[in-house]
Amino acid sequence: MLFDGASLVLYMCGFVVYMANIVKGLRVVSGGKYDVELVEVKGGTGGEEKPLGRDDSLKVLAASNTILALVLVGVLVLQTGQWYAERKQTQEIEQIRKDKTAANKGNGSTQRAASAKKKA
Repeated sequence: MLFDGASLVLYMCGFVVYMANIVKGLRVVSGGKYDVELVEVKGGTGGEEKPLGRDDSLKVLAASNTILALVLVGVLVLQTGQWYAERKQTQEIEQIRKDKTAANKGNGSTQRAASAKKKA
C-alpha cells in the first residue's frame, strides 16, 4: 500500500507539473508570444508585473522537464522496490514452509521409532 500510494502521489505531482508548466510553456514557445505572458515581480509594491522573456520561458520549460523526469524515475524506483519486497516476502514464506515440512518429517520419524521401542 505504501508503494502504491507514494507512486500515485508522484504521478499526480508529475501531472500537475506537466499541465501547469510544460503545456503552457510549449504553447508560448510554439506561438512565439514570449512577452505576452506576465509574471508578478516578488517584493514589489504590489500589482507590478514584468513580461517573461524568451530565455526565462525556455528555462522554466527545461526545469519543468527535468522535474518531470525525476518524478517519473521516482515512480520507477518505487515500483521496483515494491516488486523486490514482494519477491523477498514470497521467498521467505517458501523457506518457512520448507522448514516446517522438514521439522514435521523429522518429528514424525522420531516418534515412530520411540513407539516401536516401547512396543518391543
